[in-house]
Amino acid sequence: MNIATLLETAALTARDKAALSSPHETVLTYGAFRARAARLAAGLAASGLAPGERVALAMSNGTEYYEVMFGAWMAGLCVAPMNPRLHVREFAFAIADSGARLCFATPDIAPGLAAELGDACRVVEIGGPDFEALFANAPAPMVEAAGDAPAWLFYTSGTTGKPKGAVLTHRNLMAMTVSFLADSGTCVDDNILHLAPLSHASGMLGLAYVARGRNNVVLPALGKPALEEALKNFAPLSFFAVPTVVRRLMEPSLLAPEFVPAIRRIFFGGAPMYVEDLKRAAAHFGTERLWQLYGQGEAPCTISYMPPHLIAKALEAGDDRRLGSVGIPRSGVALRVVSEAGKPCTPGEVGEVAVSGDVVMAGYWAREEASAQAIRGGWLHTGDLGFMDEDGYLTLVDRSKDMIISGGSNIYPREIEEVLLLHPAIAECSVIGVADAEWGEVPVAFVVASGERPAREAFDTLCLDHLARYKRPRDYIFVDELPKSSYGKILKSALREQWAGRG
Repeated sequence: MNIATLLETAALTARDKAALSSPHETVLTYGAFRARAARLAAGLAASGLAPGERVALAMSNGTEYYEVMFGAWMAGLCVAPMNPRLHVREFAFAIADSGARLCFATPDIAPGLAAELGDACRVVEIGGPDFEALFANAPAPMVEAAGDAPAWLFYTSGTTGKPKGAVLTHRNLMAMTVSFLADSGTCVDDNILHLAPLSHASGMLGLAYVARGRNNVVLPALGKPALEEALKNFAPLSFFAVPTVVRRLMEPSLLAPEFVPAIRRIFFGGAPMYVEDLKRAAAHFGTERLWQLYGQGEAPCTISYMPPHLIAKALEAGDDRRLGSVGIPRSGVALRVVSEAGKPCTPGEVGEVAVSGDVVMAGYWAREEASAQAIRGGWLHTGDLGFMDEDGYLTLVDRSKDMIISGGSNIYPREIEEVLLLHPAIAECSVIGVADAEWGEVPVAFVVASGERPAREAFDTLCLDHLARYKRPRDYIFVDELPKSSYGKILKSALREQWAGRG
């Protein structure tokens, strides 16, 4: 069940079609893509790497990304893609943790990483002589791989400690791909644009486009000229984006409105999409282009979804509660919400989201205790809190670690954030819990103003009009911007540090 069979089949059915492209031109057809991957597989085997070993990827976006991944898979290896914006010491940790003896790195990363690693791991610079030498061998046949063999180590963000590698098997990746093909409709008959890092959701969703023999257009970095060039040359294009990027794409400084028709579908997820932001996106792009997905590295991209027709239905009904949901279970996935005791919750009752199916990871790499805690009785316990309604729609309220317990009552920051974003003077906000001598914890809001900063009384009035008094933030901290990861997720841990630094 080697996931590289996706490329093998595509090379048979779409040999002369575009497979990998830059914003300006096609770089490889499927026939050439398969040949390059097979030569790389031979080169990796000749360099002493045996099936089952790990190969690390410290790479910015480029068409070589898929060459490396599929070449490694064809050799029976497991890839460990890493966030290209990590610090060199964070790269070094993940490489050591995975046991990788070889790391592919783009020129912007390779020199510093090689200096940091020394003899601990060989660094091959993309485009360099050592890289090209790996393609000098005759093409090798694909190595067979068991379905439960590791294919992708997905390293978590590490916001609550050292990152852990979620072990995604060939079966996991195939289940993810088949589920996406079942649920995404005809948009996979067009092409995909990778404007988000290939190390995460964008690279994963692209596997379905390889399966269909479609063009993967790779954006080196998110910027107006390259983005518009790609849309002009390869439309219609679909792409994955986090909500932060979806908001940015509504600004003419990043994407001129006349390019919107070139977009087939925007798959968004990876962070909360607030109701007001979703309404703005629907007005700007049209609901037919919006497709929300909910997943996590441990169940890659595949837990629940809101396709365009369900978003449109909620908008037409004025159903903000439904708009605030993450939709219905994905194909091939069993989904439930459970109490602390592990019992299924009743509709409307908040509990932990649990998921089961072939898409769920095998466990965490070399973390038996963490694996046993995450997967219990065949169910992945996600750490996300939410509830199911009577119709089977899932609404997330927060991460369990972000829930605030004030005077014995649970407060979910997202509920407060949704209300604050109703105020026209607020561009972005994030709520955290801070220690309080009387109540244990109280909510505090960090706010980015869209213009002149209003008095806090205006926010208090808004919250008291929509929320119980105990949920009202005790303070509003105005900031120029909220700290975010390279994928656009707001880093509440950094906000907690910022609050602590205030004394």
